[in-house]
Amino acid sequence: MDKLKMHTPDRAEENFRKLAALFPDAVTESLDENGQVVRAIDKDVLMQEINTEVVEGPKERYQFTWPDKKKAMLLANEPIAKTLRFQKEKSVGRDGKIGGVDSQNIYIEGDNLDALKLLQETYLGKVKMIYIDPPYNTGNDFIYEDDFSQSAKDYAGNSGQTDEEGNRLVQNSESNGRFHTDWLNMIYPRIKLARDFLTNDGVIFISIDENESASLKLVCDEVFGQQNFIAQLVWSGGRKNDSKYISVSHEYILCYFRDLNFIKDHKIVWREKKQGLKEIYAEYNKLKEEYKTDYQTIELKLKKWYKSLPDDAPAKEHSHYNKVDEKGIYFSDNISWPGGGGPRYKLIHPLTGLPVKIPSRGWLTNEKTMQEWIKEGRVDFGKDETYVPTLKSYLKDREYAVPYSVFYKDGRASSKRLAALFGAKIFENPKDEEVIQRLIEFSGTDDGDIIMDFFSGSGTTAHAVFLANMHQSKNRKFIMIQLPEKINPSKAGAGRKIREEMGSDIDYGFRCFTVDSSNMKDVYYRPNDLDQNTLLDYADNIKDDRTPEDLLIQVMLDLGILLSSKVEEVEIDGKKVFSVADGYLMACFDRDVTEETVTAIAKKRPFYAVFRDSSMASDSVAVNFDQIFENYSPQTVRKVL
Repeated sequence: MDKLKMHTPDRAEENFRKLAALFPDAVTESLDENGQVVRAIDKDVLMQEINTEVVEGPKERYQFTWPDKKKAMLLANEPIAKTLRFQKEKSVGRDGKIGGVDSQNIYIEGDNLDALKLLQETYLGKVKMIYIDPPYNTGNDFIYEDDFSQSAKDYAGNSGQTDEEGNRLVQNSESNGRFHTDWLNMIYPRIKLARDFLTNDGVIFISIDENESASLKLVCDEVFGQQNFIAQLVWSGGRKNDSKYISVSHEYILCYFRDLNFIKDHKIVWREKKQGLKEIYAEYNKLKEEYKTDYQTIELKLKKWYKSLPDDAPAKEHSHYNKVDEKGIYFSDNISWPGGGGPRYKLIHPLTGLPVKIPSRGWLTNEKTMQEWIKEGRVDFGKDETYVPTLKSYLKDREYAVPYSVFYKDGRASSKRLAALFGAKIFENPKDEEVIQRLIEFSGTDDGDIIMDFFSGSGTTAHAVFLANMHQSKNRKFIMIQLPEKINPSKAGAGRKIREEMGSDIDYGFRCFTVDSSNMKDVYYRPNDLDQNTLLDYADNIKDDRTPEDLLIQVMLDLGILLSSKVEEVEIDGKKVFSVADGYLMACFDRDVTEETVTAIAKKRPFYAVFRDSSMASDSVAVNFDQIFENYSPQTVRKVL
């Protein structure tokens, strides 16, 4: 029962929490008038968040900084004049066949910073899990080069493109005097944007090695808030013999919640199915088939099988489950009270009729429950009363456990599987799809949840989503973002190959989009400055090579409609009309649109109706446009391009 506070609310505390939730990177520590360290809000960081110019601040404080950090913050907040264009010929249907458009998965080609900015309003708070494997900054890999030498306005115009061919990756060698700075300038705005995509119970996993693990931890502490840090997973990928001193055979996966308080308030826990159970059950069933109810022999054979397994076999971790009865496999668990002080009462041995030895810490439960356990056959008595009984813990009841922060997975296996899938070695050091599958499954993702990876590379995360959906019969969706790559067409058919191997009825496809310049001719505007009146000024500024489909995608992004929504084309009075999400949005970009077409659309009562302003057949149609909707669907939000 909660107690009344009996005092007025602490408004300062409430305001601090609100600001901390909105801007966790502004939370810091300072000294009060007594020289005591107290929590505080960094005014300069807060000012930087709400300004479009670099804000200077000389005050010393505890903080994580590097050259150009404020410009990196500015970069994350700056708008861009770009759009996404649908690529049907690169899309893959849910059946894995090229050219399909029925998949709900999204694949985007282009600079991931551009793509994140284009998606941020539509997918704000809608992504359940993000996994990324960014460049590790080893001195040999490539990073996005974001140009800080331009003004913010100029930058917004080209968003970091380094040349006319659109090359955005440069090698960041250790000889570069800005080695760490350039990497931080690259990763910071992308991590900052990523946070806002997550649901309240969302989580982000980031793979990294020792080169930048410390810096990445500080970046994530600032962006997500240190209180939302969950763990630094250690992935042991197999011994390497390429070092003079210590063989570094592991890397890290940083894990942060979007809002740990939400997780706690909703009592959300993570569990994963133990590895190796399939092999144990297979061996047990084989022994049971051969030895029937000879449980003693089954136990001996099962123990011998455990010993024969290699040390790294997942099943060997459960070798203590080596006893068998009519209910299955179990191990003899402790039946005493943890820490001592448990109840003490007489318990009679079923064979000798004498009281058994009472454990020094007392019994695990009261006498009534203990008798119920005995009746159910859950108490394992020794051969006589001199032995302390144990509690049978059955494997079938303990198949799930809290995920461990340290795990082993041979890093070479995924490279071999990927080469077999594509028919050749295409990617260096791809991530293991089975490891990412585990993350997807134990982090609580479910039907309809969105998994995002904006450094998608070989598409390992997409593959992992396929595996997780097949394994758990779920319908998770993904958003993958990656620079365009010239590789064998077999990559596009990977989904089909996976389907052929697995055979499960899940969505193996994706809708492909590319980042491109705005559909408008030489027009740059800030989204906040845009209203229906200013849209009218741009009526004739649509680029000549843009299709109605291009305009529809930009409208969907502007209105926050998911790119995975069902899109249908219908003909009304001879005009092409798009119906999105079963009529939630209806759009027509043809010319010479008549009152009949407008009326027919209004009668369908969409939430949004969008037209091209210059497409009205006559002035009278334009004049009567609003009145038609007022008559048939006054609640419809009307927009024009």
